Amino acid sequence: MNPTHTHRQHGGRFAECSQYAGGGALEGQTLVAYRDLDKDVTSATTLDDWRQHWKPLDADDCTLCLGTGTDAIKGNKANPCGGCYGLGKVRKDGETPEDRWQLSDVALGIIQRQQQELGRLRQIAALPEVKQIVEKRRTEDRQAWVEEEQNWRAGPGRGHGGRRHTGD
Repeated sequence: MNPTHTHRQHGGRFAECSQYAGGGALEGQTLVAYRDLDKDVTSATTLDDWRQHWKPLDADDCTLCLGTGTDAIKGNKANPCGGCYGLGKVRKDGETPEDRWQLSDVALGIIQRQQQELGRLRQIAALPEVKQIVEKRRTEDRQAWVEEEQNWRAGPGRGHGGRRHTGD
């Protein structure tokens, strides 16, 4: 069985087996049966939990580290993976880069995907509605900070009259 997913925080190799409707206390929810290929255990979770905590593997994810870029063989997360040289991605055909030119093609693909994502995020951030929400949040944060600072300054301390000595 080939891995189809990896855990977003803990890594590992998982294969989605099936989805089915829950019963009893889980009535109305969709459950996902999956197999942990490292521990050889089959488990189930809700579809929401599955989507939140497990990441599907892309075709160009490294087969050794499953896209994490860290050494999966020895388990040392401080060292880069030997299959993808720490990039987490391999060539489009799924093979490990053999020389620095193939490695540079892989890196270029990563950079291009990140630039596309950054462009989409900039378009979203340029929307007037988003700008309003961000400005409202900044104003609320400033007001909360000022209120917190005033409460701290007015709080008990060791200065004259029992007030906090703030130095200003």
